[in-house]
Amino acid sequence: MPPLDSISIISRDTIPRNDTTQTVPKSDIQTTINYYGEDSIITDFVANKVFLHKEAWFEYGNIRLDADLIIIDWEKSELFASGVTDSLGNLTGNPVFKEGASTYEIRKEMRYNFKTQKAIIKDVVTEQQDGLLRGQIIKKDQDGSIYMDHGYYTTCNLAEPHWHISANKIKSIRGKQVVTGPFNMYFNDIPLPVGLPFGIIPDTPDEKASGIVFPSYGQEQIRGFFLRNFGYYFAFNDYVHTRVTGDIFTNGGYGAKAATIYKKRYRYNGGFNIDYQRFKSPETELNPVDYNTIWVNWQHSPESRGNSRFSASVNAGTTNYNNVVVNPNSFVQNVNSEFSSNVSYSKTFTGTPFSMSANLRHSQNVQTDEVNLILPDIAVNMNRQNPFQNVKFEPLKTLNIAWNFNLQNSINNRITPPFGVQNEVLQQGQGISADQNIIPFNLANLPQLLREADNGARNTIPLTSNFTLFKYFTGTASMNYTELWYTEKINFFYNPVEQRVDRILENGFNRVSFYNTSFNMNTNVYGFYNFKKSKKIEAIRHHMQPSFGFNFNPDFSNPIFGYYQQVQVDESGRTQFFSRHQGFIFQGAPLGESRALSLSIRNVVEAKLKKQDDDDEATTKKIPLLQSLNISTNYNFAADSFQLSQINFNTRTSFFDDKLSVNLSGNLDPYAALVITNPETGAVSGRRLNRYAWQAGQGLGTVRSIQMNVNGSLNPRGASQSAGEMREDMTNDFLQQGGQLNEFVEEEINRVINDPTQYIDWNIPWNLGFGYNIAFNNQPGRPSNITTAININGDLSISDKWKINFSGGYDFITAQLTQSMIGIARDLHCWQMNVSWIPFGRFTSYNLDIRVKSSILQDLKVSRRRSFFDR
Repeated sequence: MPPLDSISIISRDTIPRNDTTQTVPKSDIQTTINYYGEDSIITDFVANKVFLHKEAWFEYGNIRLDADLIIIDWEKSELFASGVTDSLGNLTGNPVFKEGASTYEIRKEMRYNFKTQKAIIKDVVTEQQDGLLRGQIIKKDQDGSIYMDHGYYTTCNLAEPHWHISANKIKSIRGKQVVTGPFNMYFNDIPLPVGLPFGIIPDTPDEKASGIVFPSYGQEQIRGFFLRNFGYYFAFNDYVHTRVTGDIFTNGGYGAKAATIYKKRYRYNGGFNIDYQRFKSPETELNPVDYNTIWVNWQHSPESRGNSRFSASVNAGTTNYNNVVVNPNSFVQNVNSEFSSNVSYSKTFTGTPFSMSANLRHSQNVQTDEVNLILPDIAVNMNRQNPFQNVKFEPLKTLNIAWNFNLQNSINNRITPPFGVQNEVLQQGQGISADQNIIPFNLANLPQLLREADNGARNTIPLTSNFTLFKYFTGTASMNYTELWYTEKINFFYNPVEQRVDRILENGFNRVSFYNTSFNMNTNVYGFYNFKKSKKIEAIRHHMQPSFGFNFNPDFSNPIFGYYQQVQVDESGRTQFFSRHQGFIFQGAPLGESRALSLSIRNVVEAKLKKQDDDDEATTKKIPLLQSLNISTNYNFAADSFQLSQINFNTRTSFFDDKLSVNLSGNLDPYAALVITNPETGAVSGRRLNRYAWQAGQGLGTVRSIQMNVNGSLNPRGASQSAGEMREDMTNDFLQQGGQLNEFVEEEINRVINDPTQYIDWNIPWNLGFGYNIAFNNQPGRPSNITTAININGDLSISDKWKINFSGGYDFITAQLTQSMIGIARDLHCWQMNVSWIPFGRFTSYNLDIRVKSSILQDLKVSRRRSFFDR
């Protein structure tokens, strides 16, 4: 047997498998370091230091340091920077340190450890969002937090700020807040007599900043002195912000408000506001006042995407809100009587001609207390279709057809009484409003409001064809078919006991079908007159567009249709036609046959002027002499009397590069009138005669109504800019000043464009707007009525920083001033003061507001008077 090998068992290798020579030691320096010195770069190998002289800089990662002297200590991973004193004793080349978005302007020196990212800086100014911090000694941590000794905080970016907060100890937590110990506020280096024990200042981006909303104060005629809009601003997240504020009045009132804005990028944005006001005057008042009032506003706008869209515009509240709550920004809302709301959803069905929409509509009149709620309002539409588009015959080729369906349910507090029914068709023809009762729109009356609700559906099918006639004429032939669906109709009967017409509702589905046809033809005629010898006028052009049409409507009051009922109206046996669907949501079929010829003519007159430019080259400029002059009438061959309708006319033009505009409209009655005076009572009555005025020796006719409006706007800048031009100018101006566009800046600019009345443009020294209105009404047997008034508004800069704004007017008939307002605005660079005063009327009040301006508004050269976003 062979001997065993003594080396049969091999021990494991003691050499490690991982060679330590392949392991690279980790350094404290994580990226490339660049540095430069304009004058010299000196390296001390013994001390392991580098000295950079004159316009030197050092870059490492996201930090950059500029100074005239920089010392790099590689042993300590430390930077030292300072300025250099020249031969005259002036300190030049002070350090400027940048770390990410933060910038530190250093007046003395700094030490920075680029390993720990901590620094000690002496006499430094740094910007934190819209505020500036300055301190004698600053310690900076790795996370960007700052500990400051003997520092101050301000939003004014001048070398000598208008105001600042001074404290011995200040701590700034980047992206969160600035916290101070005991501090005092200085205005132009003058301290307030009393300081505060501590302060907390938000240091978050504008879209994330929560904080206290400081109030404005003033006085109202009824509610007395007030503090208004004191509360807190909650920036919950990037999508939702809410402001909750309150009002308090010395005469016994208070208010609570909540305003929320929300936005989701690329999806939607909007705002919801609610205002509740409570007031009860003291018992010692001769005319005590006691009310609760509320107002709700909701705006929702989607971004354009997809094939569906949801939007909302709600503006509603109690009817007494605008009569008792003074709007400190614009009293125009206080005198507005009508408000409306709409919540809408629409959808387009891709690949089909169909679309649909669903709406909730609301309207109310605070003077008449009438409220109308349409819920729901559903529409289904089919776009126009051309079934014969490949046919060569033009009238058939252009023939198109569409279909529209509309379903509505209306809840209205204007109730029609069942007894003593008035003939609405006859009243509408005479311009008389129907006699109806208005009940309060509240929960107690809800059962009756639901019973009286109007509902129905309407189908319309329009057919249209366009074609050319005789080379120069354009013809349009059309027919419209309408069908109404209702669940009830009215039966009328004469009540001989009460000598009146009463009604009874008959339940059951019923249809109302009617149609009309029309043919219209128009052409264009151009006339030119050239001035050969004129030095200024080159030519005048006259554009006329005459058109005529023929319309046909059958007589749907014929008993075979069943849409009208002939009812006795008095004991003499006189009868009238009553529509069995009068007062319904879509009314009923038209009454009487119509075979009408319509005539109209449109005129435009322009002049071409010669103009010499600076290079002595001849150019031309076109100006309007008459922007429009329209005349129209129609003649109904089927009518048994008054076949010719009133002749309507309107014209408008402008002067001085659109600085002054004039609008004139009215109508002429071609029929004669008979005016009778009762010799016993002296009462005057009148009526129209079925004779033309020229046949009765009354001339061409009588002007029944005429209105004229003259409006003007004057300022040194000239004609007002369009929204696009304003946006472009403001954006360019902001960029030229070194600003950087972001979402917040764009929203501020859009807010200026969308609501220019809430902003003050300090660049225009004065601005004047005015309007003059006069209206004349003359009906047979009634005294003629004239109303005329003038209103003015504008502002005047009495210096570079002071501006006076005003609005008001004068009613010449009542010989009284209309509601007026005077305001004063003072630009304090980093502050703005606004004072508004309504000197008389039921809205008599004044309001004082002083606010710190953010830097973006300084850069935009505008400041908001008041808005939801002030905080």
